[in-house]
Amino acid sequence: MDVIKTVVEHYNHWIIIFLLVSGLYIVVARGNMVKKLVGLGLFQTSVYLLYITPGKILGGTPPIIAEQYSVYSNPLPHVLILTAIVVGVATLATGLALVVRINEAFGTIEEDEIFAGEEDE
Repeated sequence: MDVIKTVVEHYNHWIIIFLLVSGLYIVVARGNMVKKLVGLGLFQTSVYLLYITPGKILGGTPPIIAEQYSVYSNPLPHVLILTAIVVGVATLATGLALVVRINEAFGTIEEDEIFAGEEDE
C-alpha cells in the first residue's frame, strides 16, 4: 500500500517520465522531420516540468522579506524556464524553416528518401 501511495503522491514525476520517453522515442524512431520536431517539443516540455516541479514549495510565498513570512519559494527555476521556453520556440521555428528548405531542395521531408536520393547521385 505504501508503494501505491508513493506513486500517487509523485504523479507529476510519472508524467514527466512519460513525456520524456515518448518525446525521445519520437525523435529516434520517426523518419519524418516534422514528427521529429514534435518529439523534440515533447522532450523540451518534460524538461520544463522537471525544473518547475521542485520550484514551488507548498505554503511558500514570493521572496518578499517581511516578518510574517518564514517560508519562501525560489523564483529562479521559473525565470530559467521562461528563458528556456523562448529558446525552445526559436529552436522550433528554426527547425521548421530548415524543414521547408529541405523540402524545397529534395522534394521530401522523409530521411530515408533523402538518404536514398543522395546514394543514387
